[in-house]
Amino acid sequence: MLLLGLAAVFVSLLLGTMSLSVAASERQQVRRSLAAVSGGRTAPTVAPTLAQRIGDSAVLVTFARRLAPSGATAKTRRRLDFAGNPKGWDLDRVLAFKGAGLVVLGVLGLLFGGGAPAKMLLFAGAGALVGFYLPDVLLYNTGVKRQQVLQKELPDALDLLTICVEAGLGFDSALGQVTRSFKGPLAGEFFRVLQEMQIGKGRGEAFRAVVDRTDVPELRAFASAIAQADAFGIPIANVLRTQAREMRLKRQQRVEEKAQKVSVKMMVPLVLCILPAMFVVIIGPGAISIMRAFSGG
Repeated sequence: MLLLGLAAVFVSLLLGTMSLSVAASERQQVRRSLAAVSGGRTAPTVAPTLAQRIGDSAVLVTFARRLAPSGATAKTRRRLDFAGNPKGWDLDRVLAFKGAGLVVLGVLGLLFGGGAPAKMLLFAGAGALVGFYLPDVLLYNTGVKRQQVLQKELPDALDLLTICVEAGLGFDSALGQVTRSFKGPLAGEFFRVLQEMQIGKGRGEAFRAVVDRTDVPELRAFASAIAQADAFGIPIANVLRTQAREMRLKRQQRVEEKAQKVSVKMMVPLVLCILPAMFVVIIGPGAISIMRAFSGG
């Protein structure tokens, strides 16, 4: 009876989620059709994919919000900022996939748990836990990679920014030149800074917003220096020249640090893979000869 009850609960959750997601997708198709008619265009006939149906499910979003611990929503929103807010991804879509992962992997764990009730409960709980936190892990990994790209691009961008300012361009124009010359997350962040300054934000406030969206110490130091220069009237060219020199020095130090770690990292494959093969090739024939000599063969 316990197993039948658990199976009924998971199946009902799965069927209810699928039906509500289908209803949400149908409502979204109606909205797109009305928008197309009002705009004088032909409505697109492409059916939404399964991922789009899951992401648009309001039931899964509510389900994930109720199960998430306190403060998890703010952490997810910050991870989205670190990842650059990928196109088509927002907080509700991430929560919807967390809820779908919990239900689907929980049901799979229940099915693969065998006949023992304790084993089925263990597999179902482990699957539900993995499915619920897997989107967070993927989002965190995307954010870490983006921060590494920002850290790598910053010294070259500061060199170009310094050259443009020393050549006579204003800081805003030089920043625009950097956004046109570079392609990547750093150019996107600088472009957003320009947009925020155009709508009335101060230079220091716009760069402090960049610091809130990133986790790069060098970018934090650069934004702090720009804010101080803007507040105290320090010539921006001197600040940029100093910051560019420090960024190049820090990049060189990171490269030297990685080079010194290579010998330590090589010990693991050397001991586990290369040395055993060398021992087999070198000592193997001698060991066979010794065995034959002692056996009298």
